[in-house]
Amino acid sequence: MALLDVRDLEVHYGGIKAVKGVSFAVDEGEMVCLIGANGAGKTTTLKAIARMLPAHGELRLRDERLDRLPSHALIGRGLALVPEGRGIFARLTVAENLDMGAYHRSDGEIATDLARVYDLLPRLKERRQQIAGTLSGGEQQMLSLGRALMGRPKLLLLDEPSMGLAPLMVQKVFEVVQEVARQGVTILLVEQNAKLALEVCARGYVMESGSITLADSAANLLADSRVRAAYLGE
Repeated sequence: MALLDVRDLEVHYGGIKAVKGVSFAVDEGEMVCLIGANGAGKTTTLKAIARMLPAHGELRLRDERLDRLPSHALIGRGLALVPEGRGIFARLTVAENLDMGAYHRSDGEIATDLARVYDLLPRLKERRQQIAGTLSGGEQQMLSLGRALMGRPKLLLLDEPSMGLAPLMVQKVFEVVQEVARQGVTILLVEQNAKLALEVCARGYVMESGSITLADSAANLLADSRVRAAYLGE
């Protein structure tokens, strides 16, 4: 069953069509990636799904039309974005950033979820009173992820989580992302490191110049000679 259904998505920057009638779906419980070169339209697609950019087309989360909602309403519907560049509140503490992730909630389980995030990301617990802007790049990425999880998302959009990180920290971030997926959160991943993305995801879509040109299982895309030549350096 499709949790996210994207139909005929178009995004324009002035007279330039950045996303050209893209359609795809992400099933509940899946981990799916969008791969492609810089400028292919991957980040623009995520921002359009999150209603951060004007777009045309139909966006559904289960049976609800997201394209009729403002961006700030989506977290309450179960959609969260971990943006490229992390987007943390640099002058707030780690704990305050995590609190912001639950700003829309009024239930009695926020403390339980905070404890769960600290279990998943123990470095954040160690640094919970530290000003977020003084964290390392990897710690900031963890914080951005933890803040999104505080919203209890059904669907998590991850935009370039490995960007600018050392290889060891990239490995750690993706271990956490896989654990989040195992806990039942559906994930749509945009990632420049195509090999890594395809190794951790079940399915993938290849974007080129604003269009989806290939769609298959991650294993088949890893074996595809076109993907290997274009994105895996082989």
